[in-house]
Amino acid sequence: MKRLWMVLSLSLLLGACADNTKKEGLPEHLSVVTTTTMITDMVEQIGGDAIEVQGLMGSGVDPHLYKASEGDVTKLYNADLIIYNGLHLEGKLVEVFEKMNEQGKKTLAISDALDQSTLIGSDYFASSYDPHIWFEIDYWTQMTSYVTEELKKIAPKHAETFESNSQNYLKQINALKTELTASIGQLPENRRILVTAHDAFNYFGRSFGFQVVGLQGLSTATEAGVQDVQRMTQFIIDNKINAIFVESSVPRRTVEALQAAVKAQGHEVAIGGELFSDALGSAGTPEGTYVGMYKHNVETIVKALK
Repeated sequence: MKRLWMVLSLSLLLGACADNTKKEGLPEHLSVVTTTTMITDMVEQIGGDAIEVQGLMGSGVDPHLYKASEGDVTKLYNADLIIYNGLHLEGKLVEVFEKMNEQGKKTLAISDALDQSTLIGSDYFASSYDPHIWFEIDYWTQMTSYVTEELKKIAPKHAETFESNSQNYLKQINALKTELTASIGQLPENRRILVTAHDAFNYFGRSFGFQVVGLQGLSTATEAGVQDVQRMTQFIIDNKINAIFVESSVPRRTVEALQAAVKAQGHEVAIGGELFSDALGSAGTPEGTYVGMYKHNVETIVKALK
Protein backbone atom coordinates (compact mmCIF):
# COMPACT_ATOMS: atom_id res chain seq x y z
CA MET A 1 0.00 0.00 0.00
CA LYS A 2 2.93 2.37 0.74
CA ARG A 3 4.31 1.70 -2.73
CA LEU A 4 0.92 2.40 -4.30
CA TRP A 5 0.65 5.70 -2.44
CA MET A 6 4.17 6.70 -3.52
CA VAL A 7 3.22 6.10 -7.14
CA LEU A 8 -0.01 8.04 -6.72
CA SER A 9 1.78 10.93 -5.02
CA LEU A 10 4.33 11.14 -7.84
CA SER A 11 1.56 11.03 -10.46
CA LEU A 12 -0.35 13.81 -8.73
CA LEU A 13 2.79 15.92 -8.35
CA LEU A 14 3.85 15.54 -11.98
CA GLY A 15 0.33 16.26 -13.15
CA ALA A 16 -0.24 19.39 -11.06
CA CYS A 17 0.31 21.80 -13.94
CA ALA A 18 -1.83 19.70 -16.27
CA ASP A 19 -4.58 19.63 -13.67
CA ASN A 20 -4.60 23.43 -13.44
CA THR A 21 -5.36 23.75 -17.15
CA LYS A 22 -7.77 20.83 -17.10
CA LYS A 23 -9.88 22.41 -14.35
CA GLU A 24 -10.51 25.49 -16.46
CA GLY A 25 -13.21 23.42 -18.14
CA LEU A 26 -14.34 19.85 -17.50
CA PRO A 27 -14.42 17.46 -20.45
CA GLU A 28 -17.60 16.72 -22.37
CA HIS A 29 -17.95 13.42 -20.52
CA LEU A 30 -17.16 13.24 -16.81
CA SER A 31 -14.64 10.49 -16.00
CA VAL A 32 -15.63 8.68 -12.81
CA VAL A 33 -13.84 5.79 -11.08
CA THR A 34 -15.91 3.67 -8.70
CA THR A 35 -14.91 0.89 -6.33
CA THR A 36 -17.59 -1.77 -5.82
CA THR A 37 -19.93 -3.10 -8.49
CA MET A 38 -22.97 -1.76 -6.63
CA ILE A 39 -21.63 1.78 -6.81
CA THR A 40 -20.62 1.31 -10.44
CA ASP A 41 -24.18 0.33 -11.31
CA MET A 42 -25.65 3.28 -9.41
CA VAL A 43 -23.38 5.82 -11.11
CA GLU A 44 -24.04 4.32 -14.54
CA GLN A 45 -27.78 4.55 -13.91
CA ILE A 46 -27.53 8.21 -12.88
CA GLY A 47 -24.89 9.33 -15.36
CA GLY A 48 -26.08 7.65 -18.52
CA ASP A 49 -24.19 8.82 -21.60
CA ALA A 50 -22.88 11.91 -19.82
CA ILE A 51 -20.41 9.92 -17.72
CA GLU A 52 -17.59 7.49 -18.44
CA VAL A 53 -17.51 5.05 -15.52
CA GLN A 54 -14.65 2.70 -14.68
CA GLY A 55 -15.10 0.26 -11.81
CA LEU A 56 -12.04 -0.99 -9.96
CA MET A 57 -13.74 -4.16 -8.71
CA GLY A 58 -15.56 -6.69 -10.84
CA SER A 59 -18.08 -9.44 -10.25
CA GLY A 60 -17.16 -11.80 -7.43
CA VAL A 61 -14.48 -9.48 -6.02
CA ASP A 62 -14.35 -9.16 -2.24
CA PRO A 63 -13.81 -5.47 -1.32
CA HIS A 64 -12.64 -6.44 2.18
CA LEU A 65 -9.57 -8.11 0.69
CA TYR A 66 -9.10 -6.02 -2.44
CA LYS A 67 -5.59 -4.78 -3.11
CA ALA A 68 -5.21 -2.12 -5.77
CA SER A 69 -2.53 -2.76 -8.35
CA GLU A 70 -0.22 -0.13 -9.75
CA GLY A 71 -2.25 -0.49 -12.93
CA ASP A 72 -5.13 1.19 -11.08
CA VAL A 73 -3.05 4.34 -10.62
CA THR A 74 -3.75 5.58 -14.14
CA LYS A 75 -7.50 5.19 -13.66
CA LEU A 76 -7.42 7.03 -10.34
CA TYR A 77 -5.14 9.81 -11.55
CA ASN A 78 -7.12 10.48 -14.74
CA ALA A 79 -10.52 10.48 -13.01
CA ASP A 80 -12.47 13.68 -12.52
CA LEU A 81 -14.16 12.01 -9.55
CA ILE A 82 -13.62 8.90 -7.41
CA ILE A 83 -16.70 7.42 -5.70
CA TYR A 84 -16.36 4.80 -2.99
CA ASN A 85 -18.41 3.22 -0.20
CA GLY A 86 -16.51 4.43 2.84
CA LEU A 87 -16.88 3.04 6.39
CA HIS A 88 -13.65 1.15 5.65
CA LEU A 89 -15.34 -1.36 3.38
CA GLU A 90 -12.45 -0.91 0.94
CA GLY A 91 -9.85 -1.36 3.67
CA LYS A 92 -6.65 0.64 3.28
CA LEU A 93 -7.81 2.07 -0.04
CA VAL A 94 -9.82 4.55 2.02
CA GLU A 95 -6.55 6.05 3.29
CA VAL A 96 -5.41 6.49 -0.31
CA PHE A 97 -8.66 8.23 -1.28
CA GLU A 98 -8.49 10.56 1.72
CA LYS A 99 -4.91 11.55 0.89
CA MET A 100 -5.82 12.09 -2.75
CA ASN A 101 -8.67 14.35 -1.66
CA GLU A 102 -6.22 16.38 0.45
CA GLN A 103 -4.08 16.86 -2.67
CA GLY A 104 -6.98 18.17 -4.73
CA LYS A 105 -8.42 15.04 -6.31
CA LYS A 106 -12.21 15.01 -5.92
CA THR A 107 -13.42 11.95 -3.98
CA LEU A 108 -16.85 11.05 -2.67
CA ALA A 109 -17.84 8.47 -0.02
CA ILE A 110 -21.49 7.55 -0.53
CA SER A 111 -21.81 6.67 3.17
CA ASP A 112 -21.46 10.39 3.95
CA ALA A 113 -25.10 10.70 2.88
CA LEU A 114 -26.27 8.75 5.92
CA ASP A 115 -27.02 9.64 9.53
CA GLN A 116 -24.37 7.59 11.35
CA SER A 117 -26.56 7.27 14.43
CA THR A 118 -28.82 4.94 12.44
CA LEU A 119 -26.01 2.61 11.30
CA ILE A 120 -25.34 -0.82 12.75
CA GLY A 121 -22.23 -0.78 14.95
CA SER A 122 -19.22 -3.00 14.34
CA ASP A 123 -15.91 -3.54 16.10
CA TYR A 124 -14.45 -5.16 12.97
CA PHE A 125 -13.98 -1.88 11.09
CA ALA A 126 -12.06 1.30 11.91
CA SER A 127 -15.22 3.27 11.20
CA SER A 128 -17.01 1.35 14.01
CA TYR A 129 -19.92 0.67 11.64
CA ASP A 130 -21.13 -2.20 9.48
CA PRO A 131 -20.33 -1.01 5.93
CA HIS A 132 -22.77 -3.27 4.03
CA ILE A 133 -25.15 -0.34 3.70
CA TRP A 134 -26.46 -1.19 0.21
CA PHE A 135 -28.73 -3.86 1.71
CA GLU A 136 -30.82 -1.15 3.39
CA ILE A 137 -32.96 -0.03 0.45
CA ASP A 138 -33.92 3.26 2.11
CA TYR A 139 -30.21 4.01 2.49
CA TRP A 140 -29.67 3.24 -1.18
CA THR A 141 -32.27 5.84 -2.16
CA GLN A 142 -30.59 8.43 0.09
CA MET A 143 -27.18 7.67 -1.38
CA THR A 144 -28.54 7.80 -4.92
CA SER A 145 -29.92 11.28 -4.29
CA TYR A 146 -26.65 12.34 -2.65
CA VAL A 147 -24.52 11.17 -5.58
CA THR A 148 -26.94 12.84 -8.01
CA GLU A 149 -26.58 16.20 -6.28
CA GLU A 150 -22.79 15.95 -6.19
CA LEU A 151 -22.64 15.09 -9.89
CA LYS A 152 -24.87 18.07 -10.68
CA LYS A 153 -22.43 20.35 -8.83
CA ILE A 154 -19.42 18.98 -10.69
CA ALA A 155 -21.02 18.91 -14.15
CA PRO A 156 -23.93 21.38 -14.03
CA LYS A 157 -24.48 21.30 -17.79
CA HIS A 158 -25.65 17.69 -17.39
CA ALA A 159 -27.81 18.44 -14.33
CA GLU A 160 -31.11 17.78 -16.09
CA THR A 161 -29.86 14.42 -17.39
CA PHE A 162 -28.63 13.39 -13.95
CA GLU A 163 -31.89 14.41 -12.29
CA SER A 164 -34.09 12.64 -14.85
CA ASN A 165 -32.03 9.44 -14.73
CA SER A 166 -31.97 9.55 -10.95
CA GLN A 167 -35.74 9.85 -10.67
CA ASN A 168 -36.21 6.88 -13.00
CA TYR A 169 -33.74 4.85 -10.96
CA LEU A 170 -35.42 5.78 -7.68
CA LYS A 171 -38.75 4.59 -9.08
CA GLN A 172 -37.14 1.21 -9.80
CA ILE A 173 -35.75 1.02 -6.28
CA ASN A 174 -39.08 1.92 -4.66
CA ALA A 175 -40.86 -0.69 -6.80
CA LEU A 176 -38.19 -3.19 -5.76
CA LYS A 177 -38.87 -2.62 -2.07
CA THR A 178 -42.61 -3.16 -2.58
CA GLU A 179 -41.99 -6.36 -4.53
CA LEU A 180 -39.53 -7.78 -2.00
CA THR A 181 -41.80 -6.99 0.93
CA ALA A 182 -44.60 -8.97 -0.71
CA SER A 183 -42.30 -11.88 -1.53
CA ILE A 184 -40.85 -12.09 1.99
CA GLY A 185 -44.38 -11.87 3.39
CA GLN A 186 -44.89 -15.43 2.12
CA LEU A 187 -42.25 -16.68 4.55
CA PRO A 188 -43.38 -17.39 8.13
CA GLU A 189 -41.53 -15.30 10.70
CA ASN A 190 -40.17 -18.38 12.48
CA ARG A 191 -38.39 -19.38 9.25
CA ARG A 192 -36.66 -16.04 8.78
CA ILE A 193 -33.21 -17.15 9.94
CA LEU A 194 -30.47 -16.49 7.41
CA VAL A 195 -27.18 -18.36 7.79
CA THR A 196 -24.44 -17.24 5.40
CA ALA A 197 -20.67 -17.28 4.98
CA HIS A 198 -20.19 -13.88 6.62
CA ASP A 199 -22.36 -11.19 8.22
CA ALA A 200 -23.04 -9.07 5.13
CA PHE A 201 -26.82 -9.12 5.50
CA ASN A 202 -27.52 -7.38 8.80
CA TYR A 203 -29.13 -4.35 7.15
CA PHE A 204 -31.25 -6.70 5.07
CA GLY A 205 -32.22 -8.55 8.24
CA ARG A 206 -33.15 -5.36 10.05
CA SER A 207 -35.27 -4.21 7.12
CA PHE A 208 -37.19 -7.42 6.56
CA GLY A 209 -37.29 -9.09 9.95
CA PHE A 210 -34.61 -11.77 9.54
CA GLN A 211 -32.23 -13.07 12.15
CA VAL A 212 -28.89 -13.07 10.34
CA VAL A 213 -25.98 -15.26 11.42
CA GLY A 214 -22.66 -15.25 9.58
CA LEU A 215 -20.01 -17.91 9.97
CA GLN A 216 -17.07 -15.52 9.52
CA GLY A 217 -18.41 -12.38 11.16
CA LEU A 218 -18.66 -9.02 9.39
CA SER A 219 -15.32 -9.09 7.59
CA THR A 220 -14.02 -11.88 5.38
CA ALA A 221 -10.52 -10.87 6.47
CA THR A 222 -11.16 -13.01 9.57
CA GLU A 223 -11.49 -16.70 8.72
CA ALA A 224 -13.88 -19.03 10.50
CA GLY A 225 -12.24 -21.38 12.98
CA VAL A 226 -13.19 -24.78 14.36
CA GLN A 227 -15.06 -23.22 17.27
CA ASP A 228 -17.07 -21.02 14.87
CA VAL A 229 -18.13 -24.10 12.91
CA GLN A 230 -19.05 -26.00 16.09
CA ARG A 231 -21.05 -23.06 17.42
CA MET A 232 -22.90 -22.62 14.15
CA THR A 233 -23.56 -26.36 13.84
CA GLN A 234 -25.33 -26.39 17.18
CA PHE A 235 -27.27 -23.26 16.27
CA ILE A 236 -28.55 -24.87 13.05
CA ILE A 237 -29.60 -28.04 14.87
CA ASP A 238 -31.27 -26.20 17.75
CA ASN A 239 -33.26 -23.98 15.37
CA LYS A 240 -34.07 -26.77 12.89
CA ILE A 241 -32.71 -24.70 10.00
CA ASN A 242 -33.15 -26.47 6.67
CA ALA A 243 -30.95 -24.31 4.40
CA ILE A 244 -27.76 -22.27 4.56
CA PHE A 245 -26.25 -20.09 1.83
CA VAL A 246 -22.95 -19.56 0.04
CA GLU A 247 -21.86 -16.17 -1.28
CA SER A 248 -20.46 -15.28 -4.68
CA SER A 249 -17.50 -13.33 -3.28
CA VAL A 250 -16.58 -15.79 -0.49
CA PRO A 251 -15.08 -19.28 -1.03
CA ARG A 252 -17.69 -22.05 -0.74
CA ARG A 253 -15.48 -24.26 1.40
CA THR A 254 -16.43 -22.66 4.72
CA VAL A 255 -20.16 -23.20 4.21
CA GLU A 256 -19.57 -26.70 2.81
CA ALA A 257 -17.51 -27.53 5.91
CA LEU A 258 -20.40 -26.31 8.04
CA GLN A 259 -22.85 -28.47 6.09
CA ALA A 260 -20.60 -31.51 6.64
CA ALA A 261 -20.33 -30.78 10.36
CA VAL A 262 -24.10 -30.59 10.68
CA LYS A 263 -24.51 -33.85 8.79
CA ALA A 264 -21.98 -35.52 11.09
CA GLN A 265 -24.34 -34.69 13.97
CA GLY A 266 -27.21 -36.49 12.24
CA HIS A 267 -28.98 -33.38 10.94
CA GLU A 268 -29.49 -32.56 7.27
CA VAL A 269 -29.10 -29.00 6.03
CA ALA A 270 -29.13 -28.03 2.37
CA ILE A 271 -27.14 -25.32 0.63
CA GLY A 272 -30.03 -23.14 -0.41
CA GLY A 273 -28.20 -21.36 -3.20
CA GLU A 274 -25.69 -18.63 -3.90
CA LEU A 275 -26.28 -15.08 -2.70
CA PHE A 276 -24.60 -11.92 -3.94
CA SER A 277 -23.20 -10.07 -0.96
CA ASP A 278 -20.18 -7.83 -1.54
CA ALA A 279 -20.39 -7.79 -5.34
CA LEU A 280 -23.01 -7.99 -8.07
CA GLY A 281 -23.25 -10.76 -10.65
CA SER A 282 -21.62 -10.74 -14.07
CA ALA A 283 -22.12 -7.69 -16.26
CA GLY A 284 -24.95 -8.12 -18.76
CA THR A 285 -26.98 -10.41 -16.50
CA PRO A 286 -29.97 -9.40 -14.34
CA GLU A 287 -27.85 -10.07 -11.25
CA GLY A 288 -25.27 -7.63 -12.61
CA THR A 289 -27.50 -4.75 -11.49
CA TYR A 290 -28.44 -3.66 -7.97
CA VAL A 291 -32.15 -4.29 -8.57
CA GLY A 292 -31.55 -7.68 -10.20
CA MET A 293 -29.11 -8.75 -7.50
CA TYR A 294 -31.57 -7.96 -4.73
CA LYS A 295 -34.41 -9.79 -6.51
CA HIS A 296 -32.22 -12.85 -7.00
CA ASN A 297 -31.17 -12.91 -3.36
CA VAL A 298 -34.69 -12.68 -1.99
CA GLU A 299 -36.10 -15.23 -4.45
CA THR A 300 -33.28 -17.64 -3.49
CA ILE A 301 -33.78 -17.11 0.24
CA VAL A 302 -37.56 -17.43 0.21
CA LYS A 303 -37.53 -20.51 -2.02
CA ALA A 304 -34.96 -22.32 0.15
CA LEU A 305 -36.45 -21.44 3.55
CA LYS A 306 -40.13 -21.67 2.62
